Amino acid sequence: MGSPGAQQQDVVVIGAGMAGLLAAAALARDGRTVTLLDRDDLPDGPEPRPGVPQGRQPHLLLHRGLRAIEDLLPGFGDNLRAAGAVPVDTGDLAWLSAAGWTPTVREVEVLLATRPLLEHRLRQCVLALPGVRVVGNQRVTGLRRGGPGEPRWWVDAATAGWSDGPGAGPADDAGTRAWPAHLVVDASGRASRLPTWLDGLGLPAAQVEELDARVGYATVRVRLPADRVGARGVVLLQLPGQGGGLALPTEDGWWTVTGIGAGEQRPPRDLPGLRTFLAGLRDDALARVAAAGPLDGDVATHRQTGNRRHRYDRLPGWPDGLLVVGDALFALDPVYGQGITVAALEAQRLRRADAREPLGGDGAAARVVRDCARLAELPWQMATSADRELAGLPRSRAPLSVLSGWWIAELGRLTAHGDTVAQVAMSRVYQLLDPPTTLFHPRLVARWLRARARGYGAPVPRPVLLPDEVPGVGVVGGGR
Repeated sequence: MGSPGAQQQDVVVIGAGMAGLLAAAALARDGRTVTLLDRDDLPDGPEPRPGVPQGRQPHLLLHRGLRAIEDLLPGFGDNLRAAGAVPVDTGDLAWLSAAGWTPTVREVEVLLATRPLLEHRLRQCVLALPGVRVVGNQRVTGLRRGGPGEPRWWVDAATAGWSDGPGAGPADDAGTRAWPAHLVVDASGRASRLPTWLDGLGLPAAQVEELDARVGYATVRVRLPADRVGARGVVLLQLPGQGGGLALPTEDGWWTVTGIGAGEQRPPRDLPGLRTFLAGLRDDALARVAAAGPLDGDVATHRQTGNRRHRYDRLPGWPDGLLVVGDALFALDPVYGQGITVAALEAQRLRRADAREPLGGDGAAARVVRDCARLAELPWQMATSADRELAGLPRSRAPLSVLSGWWIAELGRLTAHGDTVAQVAMSRVYQLLDPPTTLFHPRLVARWLRARARGYGAPVPRPVLLPDEVPGVGVVGGGR
């Protein structure tokens, strides 16, 4: 088979979505070919595609994720802004939490863009790297070890419509093809067939952890002038037994207005039903935004939102030269907006590991998989803790979990009464910029003690979001 260093010159990435493109960006270098295989016929421009069922739902790129992508692809943020992505400071969002409206304060910038634009621009940047190619219409059907004198792996794929790529393995009359690889990266998302392939390789089944709160979205696009809404965006936090939603600007003068609910509170799939859903939320702000301009197209729904992680990090005998990233490793409820950021952080780990040792070497792939699993632990705990409440499941009785839940609720109460220090601290943890331990900083404890002793002060008033509004009008239950 040759030396480990010689076994990583041909890389095949299964899946050309966000996680696959970021992995390719991390692994591209002179003297190496990186081939991304995707079952979709990938569009030439920023268009929705079947393999991304959530493509018409709102997307944002968290500040931590943007920083990670720019570490891999310098200038990507400017590229995305030039294409129309909307920069927004999260402190300028009108946010209705469980405790009330949060104050306006300088936090961190995120970029808002449609998924097709985000993926299209990323694909362009990755294809400009040396040795990278994307081949569409490739449905990967299997993964085999190579024999003596062959590459470490063969990735079997069937073509749906012919898509020719130079340097590929032999194709038969049925349009199947074997792609040679010294290193394989599974980035095929929730539909990953890696458990089946590992079984075929003789490995035991990995433990799978799942939590599905049956969260669903329904989204419409609304044409609005940039200054029509009196906030950079509106977020009504979903609560147990109650729906929520958001209205966010995106490129080309459009806003996406989304209803979100779990279980029986999921929004309907039709426009009249969605309008009724939005009007019945704790505040009718989203219904007002949806009615403030002309709509584009029909309602887009998405309900594949369960949290699932495969504990490949605990699987003995992990194969050398095989990596797994993105939703194929662990999938988060996308309502929390952390998935792209986590994929970017995983790609950073890939690049660092690749610089440190040959990824085809003994045990190297297993070390990377374990590293990515550790990286996922915090966002996994954040998403599943919130979804446990939405699903009506019992909370953890572990003393630390009980204390943390109580303290976060207390900090939320501070923010609803105008404490901007607490607001920024919570936002930075949510955006994966700071560890959760920062929420227990003595300064925050002191502010809470002072509020308990002197009073919390007046609650943050409801913002005026549209020109025809008067504060307090159209609020269901006082906005609390």
